[in-house]
Amino acid sequence: MGLVLIGFILGRKLPGTVPSRLGQFLFYVGGPISIVSFLYKADLSGHILIAPAIAYLAIFLGALLAWLGIKWQAYFTNTIPQKPTQGSLLLAAMLGNTGYLGFPIILAMVGQKYFAWALFYDLLGSLFSSYGLGVALAANFSGSVSNSWQTTKAILINPALWSFGFGLLLRQVKIPNIVEFYLDKLAWIAVALSLLLIGMRLSQLKTWKSLPQVGMSLAIKMLLVPLILGSTLPLFGVTGSAAQVIVLQMAMPPGFATLVIAETFNLDRDLAVTALVAGAVVLLVTLPVWLWLF
Repeated sequence: MGLVLIGFILGRKLPGTVPSRLGQFLFYVGGPISIVSFLYKADLSGHILIAPAIAYLAIFLGALLAWLGIKWQAYFTNTIPQKPTQGSLLLAAMLGNTGYLGFPIILAMVGQKYFAWALFYDLLGSLFSSYGLGVALAANFSGSVSNSWQTTKAILINPALWSFGFGLLLRQVKIPNIVEFYLDKLAWIAVALSLLLIGMRLSQLKTWKSLPQVGMSLAIKMLLVPLILGSTLPLFGVTGSAAQVIVLQMAMPPGFATLVIAETFNLDRDLAVTALVAGAVVLLVTLPVWLWLF
């Protein structure tokens, strides 16, 4: 909370280019270093490949419930949001902040031992869904043609995915203690910077006019989906700390990918920003609830 608040203050004081530069640094350098460092110490035992499978279930369930919500609104109120707004509502209900926000919360609440569950959920689930299904939906609701090669390219050149592979290879060797020490410190610095970046992004909100519409997406993304799927985790053999990681990832507020895709495909940008900000505030209430329930 303190780091996000500092980021919020800095976002109001510093030039508008700083958040973009910091985001690029974390995307290409800080994030990959964190992934390599935490993956080196993570426990990969157990049914860990269930994590991305549950991520896909959560994303599809969020999309389905949001679509039903839009249809319900059209039926009972005889009003229907414009297509760009519908696209942003669907994205906000589907795509969670399982990286920049999910990773530090998992590390703080559950620890490094089960970090790999969060990593598999994000990289093999959220990432492909964001730049696959998310882009396809955005293209449909914006009326533009989705370029499958651009989507594939966005996934293949993602540094996080490459560092994920490198981290798995690095586990096969024993690195010197001094290297491991500094790698760990750099990883935690990147985590702190990611929280500062979230605060900077939150400071960009100019209006709350989209809040009533955002409420539906947040209720689906942060309440219904984690409650429904979290209750079924024992059926998949996922219990204890591993289940806690999965539930927390499912319960994360809408992610930056929502805003990036909305801007790229000319969807409702104000609604996307409002979803990010409101979701971060709601998380302060829902986070202890999920920790208590699971």
